[in-house]
Order: sequence, then C-alpha cells, then structure tokens
Amino acid sequence: MAIIRNCSSCGKPNRIPAKHLADLGRCGACKTALPATSEPIEVSPEEFDEVVRDSKVPVLVDFWAAWCGPCRALAPIVDEVAEAYQGKLKVMKMDVDRNASTPARYGIRGIPALLLFKGGKVAEQIVGYVPKETIDKSVAKVLATTTTVA
Repeated sequence: MAIIRNCSSCGKPNRIPAKHLADLGRCGACKTALPATSEPIEVSPEEFDEVVRDSKVPVLVDFWAAWCGPCRALAPIVDEVAEAYQGKLKVMKMDVDRNASTPARYGIRGIPALLLFKGGKVAEQIVGYVPKETIDKSVAKVLATTTTVA
C-alpha cells in the first residue's frame, strides 16, 4: 500500500509507502521536505495488516460506519488527533460495513471503536463516543512506553 501525496513546493506526486506514513521524507523531484501524514487514512484489510505490522510508531485505528451517528460525531476528533500527533502516530479508519473480517478478528462488537496498536498488538481500546481528552490519555500512555526501533 502506498499513499500519493503532492509536494507543496513543486506539485509533483510522491508515492509514500504505508510503513513510512509517519516519517518525514523528501520529494523525489525537488527534494523539498515532505511532512508526515497528518490525516486519517482509509484502509483495506490487506493495508491494515501491513501498516499495523510494519509501523515504527503506534497506530490508532477508528472502526466506523457511515450510518453510525456517534461515528460521525467522533470523526472530527479523530482528525484532530491525527494532526496533533503527526509523525508520532499513524491514524487509520476502517469502514466495518466494507471490511467485516478485520473488526471481527479484533472482537469489535460496537462502534465507534478505536484500537491503539503498538508493535503490532492492541495496546489500548476505546469503544463509543469519547472526548478528545480520553483519546489523548490513551495515546500519551502508549507513546510513553514506545521506543524507536532502528
């Protein structure tokens, strides 16, 4: 999986591999610094496994559905978390109606559900609509125990 990001300097598209979404990089054309991803990324089950397994930083996954009112209410908060922890945390979204196998594998029975992964394993779980402060506490807890792997 890769995300295409356009360079803010020259406008050229750059393919960013999923495992490097939280890294700073350089534009392949003009060598201008590319910031880490600051928005949630919608992922498929295949992409999910790759990102969670290969990530050097913790991964927050928002399991949601379009018909879910609390999910829609939580979406702007998830966006804020993605921006606030840019470069320190990857934030992904998975639509449970389009991808039932991954939520089932993690025992997701209610949405919205946020799973915070560290080292490919669930470190924290939040179910239901919560304020940003609750998410921040869980993220801070996981980040405090995170060591960078070379």
